[in-house]
Amino acid sequence: MAPRELPLLSRRQIEDLIAQGRAVFILDQQVIKADAWMPYHPGGDTAIRHMIGRDATDEVTVLHSPEARERMNKYRIGRIEGTWINFVPPIQGGTFRLSTQVDKAKAEVRTSTASSGSSSLDNSRESSPVFDDTPAPQIRQRRTSKTVPLSTSSATSVSSVEEDDGMTFLDTITKEKIDLDLSKYPALDTTTQTNIIAKYRQLNQRIKDDGLYNCNYLSYAPEVFRYTLLFSCMLFFLHRSWYATSGLFLGAFWHQLVFTAHDAGHMGITHNFHIDTVIGIFIADFCGGLSIGWWKRNHNVHHITTNHPEHDPDIQHMPMFAVSHRFLGSLKSTYYGFVMEYDAAARVLLRFQRYTYHFLLLFGRFNLYRLSWQFLASKHAPRKGPAWWHTYLEILGQVVFWTWFGYFLVYKTIPTNWDRFVFVMVSHMVTMPLHLQITLSHFAMSTADLGEHESFAQKMLRTTMDIDCPPWLDFFHGGLQFQAIHHLYPRIPRHNLRHTQKLVQEFCTEVGIPYALYGFVKGNTIVLDTLGEVSQQAAILAKCQKFLSESDDPLHAH
Repeated sequence: MAPRELPLLSRRQIEDLIAQGRAVFILDQQVIKADAWMPYHPGGDTAIRHMIGRDATDEVTVLHSPEARERMNKYRIGRIEGTWINFVPPIQGGTFRLSTQVDKAKAEVRTSTASSGSSSLDNSRESSPVFDDTPAPQIRQRRTSKTVPLSTSSATSVSSVEEDDGMTFLDTITKEKIDLDLSKYPALDTTTQTNIIAKYRQLNQRIKDDGLYNCNYLSYAPEVFRYTLLFSCMLFFLHRSWYATSGLFLGAFWHQLVFTAHDAGHMGITHNFHIDTVIGIFIADFCGGLSIGWWKRNHNVHHITTNHPEHDPDIQHMPMFAVSHRFLGSLKSTYYGFVMEYDAAARVLLRFQRYTYHFLLLFGRFNLYRLSWQFLASKHAPRKGPAWWHTYLEILGQVVFWTWFGYFLVYKTIPTNWDRFVFVMVSHMVTMPLHLQITLSHFAMSTADLGEHESFAQKMLRTTMDIDCPPWLDFFHGGLQFQAIHHLYPRIPRHNLRHTQKLVQEFCTEVGIPYALYGFVKGNTIVLDTLGEVSQQAAILAKCQKFLSESDDPLHAH
């Protein structure tokens, strides 16, 4: 018997399903309803929520094994024809109405369309002062001789706060950033972006044909030798009571080991979900005290919403850092579920972030402990579905780590509290280059949201930077210097990324997407400039707010 053909679903029908609260997305022209398995998704439900109403074909393809994609077929409920125009997912502020609500509002819509020439039914996003013509509540232009003294130059004039269109200071900067990206990157029209998608998928097939998804296990032989050497040196100097030197080698051991944990987390070693996860748990939890499960949940969202201030947890570091002016507006994180307040502490810390950036990264590992424990104790750690036992294995790994490291190594072996303090601080600070490498690849890149028409490939290349280094230094960067390549194809084994880079550069040239490649020093300089720019914007905003509060016009007071 021939398989039953899936029904053809209209855009209106799909919107109706989403309005009913269904988790629906498009995969290879087929409609997937993910409600049944979303609570059991090993990578967390948040990543799926960011795909609701969207064509998730590229995201699903690069982040999942072919076997996982095949299992998704059992959740097909229909199919579509033609090019799908993405909705804004509910988690990102998209609004959806039931058919009955639409029918009831048709008369009002006709009236609105006749007067304004546009229909609210065509857009699932609420109006924005940046993207939409509908003006925000008007702010009258002040008629006063007062001026705000500026101590720094800025592309955005404070006078923009006074514009009749009601656009705020932060909205003005947002529009400038969007306009800058629109001038640098390919157009967002359907034809251009469809061509980029087609070329991107052809490149993926070429990568497969060249065998670049295949892991050469012999490439890990030097890695294992390096891990063994570093750990042995740690034990040797610990025995000699050279505690600072011993801590240095332990930190170097952790720094190197996490690269393989990253490979395993992306199924880049055996490509088997459970085997690679167990490898990751052994390295991250048993050897390093960090939760690979937390990392997966966090990292999946990061790969989908890269550099989006509201959605990407990897750039949400308030009040310590702000890499976008938008954090000055007290944004709510859709990942953490709370408002990232631009409060008194942020006003002080962000002023100096250009100078505290490298220093604070020295303590990054301590924050990862906190996030790992929070995750394993939370409802987000999987306790059902195929990964249910991973959580309990991770908890065991945490017990083992703090037993061998915290009790036997630090407490029992090192005699004094001062020596223990030195050993712990040195070993943790030595891992700083890892945190630097991760932030370096994104902090300097665009945080602008170009909307739902931008292809996955263009977005990844617009928000991610590669670091140029000689092949003999690859061991130090651990593959993280190829972040742009990695974001395009996360499951490619680390040791194949340099070869893949050449193919991606050809792709970028063909489709006209700028490829960000900088040296290590230049990359750091750009990051510091970005942090400094946000600090300047915060200073200007403070002067604007002070000016408004002192204004004689009651409409502008406070």
